[in-house]
Amino acid sequence: MDTGQDKSVSRRSFLKKGTMLGGVAAAGALSAPAVMAQAPLVVKMQSSWPASDIWMDFARQYITRVEEMSNGRLKVDLLPAGAVVGAFQVMDAVNDGVIDASHSVSVYWYGKSKAASFFGTGPVFGGSATTMLGWFYQGGGQELYRELTQDVLGLNVVGFYGFPMPAQPFGWFKGEVNTVADIQGFKYRTVGLAADLLQSMGMSVAQLPGGEIVPAMERGVIDAFEFNNPSSDSRFGAQDVAKNYYLSSYHQASESFEFCFNKDFWEDLDPDLQAILKYSVEAASTANTALAMKEYSSDLQKLQTESGVTVHRTSKEILAAQLTAWDGLIEELGADPFMKKIMDSQRAWVEQVSYYELMNSADLGLAYEHYFPGKLKL
Repeated sequence: MDTGQDKSVSRRSFLKKGTMLGGVAAAGALSAPAVMAQAPLVVKMQSSWPASDIWMDFARQYITRVEEMSNGRLKVDLLPAGAVVGAFQVMDAVNDGVIDASHSVSVYWYGKSKAASFFGTGPVFGGSATTMLGWFYQGGGQELYRELTQDVLGLNVVGFYGFPMPAQPFGWFKGEVNTVADIQGFKYRTVGLAADLLQSMGMSVAQLPGGEIVPAMERGVIDAFEFNNPSSDSRFGAQDVAKNYYLSSYHQASESFEFCFNKDFWEDLDPDLQAILKYSVEAASTANTALAMKEYSSDLQKLQTESGVTVHRTSKEILAAQLTAWDGLIEELGADPFMKKIMDSQRAWVEQVSYYELMNSADLGLAYEHYFPGKLKL
């Protein structure tokens, strides 16, 4: 009978014993070839993205850094959504040890706790994605994430965040939407607290993985949607089911990738390998940002010039209504002490940091209009 104490030895203890035994063998066979080195440790990582999504390219940038910095001691086996579990089930799979790691977003396990959405797709109080990634690492967010995952939910995971995503577009519509009245009754796809937000504004919301969006539009399950960015959207065919693309929104103004590891797997690693997995998140964050700037902007142009998509900027009326809706949701969520603690922490951080950011930043729109007059539709 397995009592829990009869589990197989950990990877670390196995590797240490192997090293000791290898030393004994070497004493008797000094001429053994050097190629009999330790085999790489394979990290089984599943993403929440279809194989063709640009976010798989972002995940590969992470893997390149891990494998090169570990000098072959780590090999990451990256799998797309559905290879082992569904896109929304990767947190459970990491917790259960079915996979070692995941590349996802925290809002995908929002069903466990609405607090998950504060680590992506929260109100953010006027902060940018960069502001909120700073909150995670310097403003107390990482400890609150540990408290939520390990203490509140009892999950056997360790997580890190990287790549501050540009604010997500309001999304794709078959016709124009300029007022709050125009969006009433839409069957709309989004995720996390954004679902609560837009539902309170009169939409009927479905939470779907990216790979299911276009089929749902074709079947009439939804009639409007957002996913994340021009590259991901165009790769799964958003332009084939809608032609009006609205940029700018507060429903998901901030999000970053969640790199999650099974805690037992993590603790079995040598400290230098832990450091490589951890700090490669930061390295990939820079690489992801550069690739996103290149591809998102290029694909937005292609949507306009090659696919007949009309790009709009979401109206000030709808944006103002989103902020009012956030006010009501913040009050409602604040009744939960833990969620209030997270929001209080974020609000204090944004008040301090964004004051500096906004006061110090030049008016980029003014400069762009100066050099490229007439292009912006503000």
